[in-house]
This record gives sequence, C-alpha cells and structure tokens, in this order.
Amino acid sequence: MTDKPYYSVNEYLKQTYGEKVYRLSLDAGFTCPNRDGCISSSGCAFCSAGGSGDFAGSRLLSITEQLAQGKEKLRQKCKCHKFIAYFQAFTNTYAPVAKLHALYTEAMADSEVVALSVATRPDCISDEVLSLIAELSEEKPIWIELGLQTIHDETRQQMNSGFSYDCFQNTLMRLHERNIPVIVHLILGLPGETQTDMLASVKAVSALPVWGIKLQLLHVLKGTALGLQYEAHPFPVFTLEEYTEILIDCIEQLPTDMVIHRITGDGPRALLLAPTWSTNKKHVLNYIHRRFRERNTWQGKLFHPNT
Repeated sequence: MTDKPYYSVNEYLKQTYGEKVYRLSLDAGFTCPNRDGCISSSGCAFCSAGGSGDFAGSRLLSITEQLAQGKEKLRQKCKCHKFIAYFQAFTNTYAPVAKLHALYTEAMADSEVVALSVATRPDCISDEVLSLIAELSEEKPIWIELGLQTIHDETRQQMNSGFSYDCFQNTLMRLHERNIPVIVHLILGLPGETQTDMLASVKAVSALPVWGIKLQLLHVLKGTALGLQYEAHPFPVFTLEEYTEILIDCIEQLPTDMVIHRITGDGPRALLLAPTWSTNKKHVLNYIHRRFRERNTWQGKLFHPNT
C-alpha cells in the first residue's frame, strides 16, 4: 500500500521492479524545431537555454559516459541498482531515425537501465520514429513524455509553443494505438490562466489514454522570454499555499491508476526568478502532503490502482 495520496512513479517502479529505480537525465545533443528556425528561433517562452535539461548530463559525453557519471554521483549517496535513461534536454525525437536508433540502443545496452523515458514535442513524432519506438519497446519499455502544458491554444500561442492541442491529441492516439506509454506534462500557473482553465486541462487529460502525468509548477527563469517579461512587469505567481490547493484539486480529478511522475518540479537556483519558495523542495513536499491529510483526501480513498 502506498504512503502517498496518489499513485506515484516511485510506487509504480517499486511494484514493477521490486526496488527503488533512479532516473538519469541525459543530454543527447538534440535541438528543437522551435529553436532552429523550423518553427521559431526563440523557443517556448518558459523554456531555458538548456532546453529544460538544466540537470542533465553533458552533451560533450557519450550516452554511455553520461550514464556512468550519473550512476557514480548517485552511488555516493545511496545504494542503487536500476535506472531509467531519461532523454531530457530539448526534443529527443527530432533527428533522423538512424541517429535515434543509435542513441536509444546505446542506453538500452546498459544492463542496469530498465526503461527509457524520452521527452519530446507532439509535432516531432513521424511514422518512422513511431515504428522505431514500437520496435525497441519490445526489448525494454520506452515512455514518451509529451510537453502539452495546457489544452488552451490561446495560452500556447502566448507561450510561443508552436503546436496545437489537436496536434497533441493526434500524436497521443497514434502512440496509444502502438501501446506506447505516454506521460503528459502540464504547467500550473501559466500567465493569464485561471483555476478553471487549469482544471479543464487536467480533466481533459484524465479522459484520454494517458498513462502518466507531470504536474509542473511554473518556474520563471532568467534569460527566457517569460523571464524578461517578469523582470519588466512582474505578473502574479503562485504562493506555496495557492499552488498546493490547486494541485490537490487537480490530482483529485485524475484516475486513481494514472501514474503521477511529478507534483512540483525543480528550477535551477541560478536561473530562478520566481517563485523562490520552490527551491526548498523537502519543505514543499512535506507541506503538500500535510494539506492532503488536512483536506481528508486520504480518508477512505488512497490514490492507488488496487483500491
């Protein structure tokens, strides 16, 4: 029985692999069509220069070297034997199929890697890439992480995302038809969105064939378009208390068997403009779980697939 009021990825991994599994973040040297001029050259308004891979390994190293380096760092803190190779930085399906095959199989060749998690955009999965992922998934699980952020196209246009909600839905269904697990990213607190807007995104995702979800607190980072906007004209961001209440409201909308991979997220301290309270992750998580208990979310119902 899980000790959290939702079905966490840690709980899923312990059930599946019999022990704690650790994620190793990789930078495989990709770019993004929203940065290389194919769609735009400025990127999404909230995305850092590291392509959301600020905690990933160095792209100057091979995948094998990044995995080894990540393991060494973790083993200085804890005993660990199983890992997820997380292709995190930029758009990790945005390359010729031959290159993707080489990168993915290099990670899968590591006997301690039990699964791959591949972060990408809904508009960057061609039929050829889809076939490759389906083929390699027969050897080890491959999760596809789609950065949706919001179902509202007006917000997405303001954030310069460069794709539509219809595009996301089409890609999701193509992945679902091939039995490829999908993790959807949503950002809570995008400028101009109301609580109703955010809950609408969560409700929409909960009705789709989505295996996992990442609920991400908006981080306003230096050097991003959103960061420049905030520095010139600061806009409201969540307090810890406000974020916790909307987060719990969102989780209560989700199916109990949906795996929750993230409930806060991390912003690099050196880049973070707001909200600064998010840097104290232990305190944030403790507060969120306490509020779950106070709101009686645990009373008679744990968010667990077997309840």
